[in-house]
Amino acid sequence: MVYQEVVIKNSRIATIQRKHPWIFSGGIVSHSDCVDGDIVEVFSRKGDFLAMGYFQDASIMVRILSFEKETIDEGFWRKQITKAIALRESLHLPSQQTNVYRLIHGEGDGLPGLVIDIYDKVAVIQCHTVGMHQFRQAIADALISLLKESIDTIYVKSGNTLPKDYAVNHPDEYLIGAREEIEIIENDSRFIIDIINGQKTGFFIDQRENRKLLTQYTKDKNVLNLFSYTGGFSIYALNHGAASVTSVDVSQRAMDICIKNVAFTSFYEQHTSITAEVNKYLTEIESDRYDVIVVDPPAFAKSARKSHNAVQAYKRLNIAAIKKVREGGLVFTFSCSQVIDTVLFYNTITAAAIEAGRSCQVLHHLSQGPDHPVSIFHPEGKYLKGLVLRIS
Repeated sequence: MVYQEVVIKNSRIATIQRKHPWIFSGGIVSHSDCVDGDIVEVFSRKGDFLAMGYFQDASIMVRILSFEKETIDEGFWRKQITKAIALRESLHLPSQQTNVYRLIHGEGDGLPGLVIDIYDKVAVIQCHTVGMHQFRQAIADALISLLKESIDTIYVKSGNTLPKDYAVNHPDEYLIGAREEIEIIENDSRFIIDIINGQKTGFFIDQRENRKLLTQYTKDKNVLNLFSYTGGFSIYALNHGAASVTSVDVSQRAMDICIKNVAFTSFYEQHTSITAEVNKYLTEIESDRYDVIVVDPPAFAKSARKSHNAVQAYKRLNIAAIKKVREGGLVFTFSCSQVIDTVLFYNTITAAAIEAGRSCQVLHHLSQGPDHPVSIFHPEGKYLKGLVLRIS
């Protein structure tokens, strides 16, 4: 197989030798006649082979698939997905208690630009690049071959993650099967998942371990779940003895599914659903009403140039939560903005605690679950940050 060639600057060779999977446009000397999605071989100016990847005419111009010379064919996809399956099996995923998990987490699984989430027998493929999207059928074929009877539906949901000029001609699609709402189980809690209209691939799988941790602190407590979406934290709290749970989200569609999920529990009367703007609700409620407040907002910044505004938004939100929680209560607070790193997030919450005028103890540092692995060579893959604060 003959591939297009990309030549990089000498100053960028060390980055590849450190196994970082991105090559930025500023580090490239030439890229012949490459078009988006082309598989390329990366060379130094001396002609030394460095890596295999795929091209996109953007800031990140090459995403590396292999640091060895190999053919990117059916065998390659089977090999990479086989490794990913083995990792999830070592994490006991799936199991009788949990049949929803992330199978492919981009760079963490050596497949930059690709996410695959499993919801019982449904696989949702999300491509963040043209290159990955062009291989969607080969990826689906590998899934069908390797997972066999374990899946009966494959849905490609990439319309919101691909470049707009490309996505307009490539709508989301079923490759096999057709199921819209799916019932799944996670740590023995049941949920309805809407893969077509839901955020991300339908559910925030990355919070599974943090939802489980919440259950250690919810017995006989009044819990407020802000940005509740379809009620992930709420359902766990109800199923583990919470005296009351209030779910707040601005989306009526999400709240409708949340109500369906609450119906799976035996504690419908303990739950209150409120469709409202979260910041407004939080500032208007009385203090000392809640023992536990979960603050899990969407990404306030998706680019570095917006990070300052995001920091201010996180700060304002957490000031209000820290002020409102009861004496001795807990705040579970998160950021999923990749451009807000762990140190900046911690400092932002510290500033919020100072301005709120209350003492805070950090009980836990939180992150995404182990089925969202982070390559040690790609620290950017650690996007979810969280803290559990005890407020006095």
